[in-house]
Amino acid sequence: MGDGKPRGAGRQDDGGTGRPGGRPVAASPEERLRALHTATFPDLLRFVERRLPAHEAEDVVAKVFLVAWQRLDDVPRADVSEARAWLFTVARHVMANHARAASRRAGLDVRMAREHRDHEEDCTEVVGTRLDLARAWSRLSARDREVLALVAFDGLDGRQAAQVLGCRRSTFAMRLSRARLRLRQALEARPDGADPGEEPAQDAAAGRRSWTRAGGARA
Repeated sequence: MGDGKPRGAGRQDDGGTGRPGGRPVAASPEERLRALHTATFPDLLRFVERRLPAHEAEDVVAKVFLVAWQRLDDVPRADVSEARAWLFTVARHVMANHARAASRRAGLDVRMAREHRDHEEDCTEVVGTRLDLARAWSRLSARDREVLALVAFDGLDGRQAAQVLGCRRSTFAMRLSRARLRLRQALEARPDGADPGEEPAQDAAAGRRSWTRAGGARA
């Protein structure tokens, strides 16, 4: 009872951190990797699945996170989108090595994305737009598909996409502009057997044109 000091006097408040003065406890490397995995795994898996068969994608993703563990100090910490771009860069190198080891053709191709199929309205305009996009996509080179996909499918900005491809931002911007032009030309080309007098539905045409500008503000 005796000295009149308030209970706990002489001790610093730990602020709920378990350390004197309330200073936060730094996350362990294992905790950082778990947090990175939780935040980026779905996007990374989709990134790889667009470029490799699904049964090979998870093996590549596992190798990417192994590299991330080995080089954890190199992974950007301030922004998840920057960490995601870093992982995409590593994934592209892993896939290139994977392709060479399997004696496959150089250069990684990107398949047409199929996300959000369950959320699309089942109507003639939507179906027609998707068919036109798939047809135009197939007419592009693998290089053009890669450039467009990084922005339109993977959600990277111009600087991050340039990092993934290992080129300057200005170089990527030029490639993206040219790829968009070629996609627009492919969309405007009439499919074989189309009636020369038949004009596409206005709404569907507008949707196709807007797709060629996807990610424009981010490039």
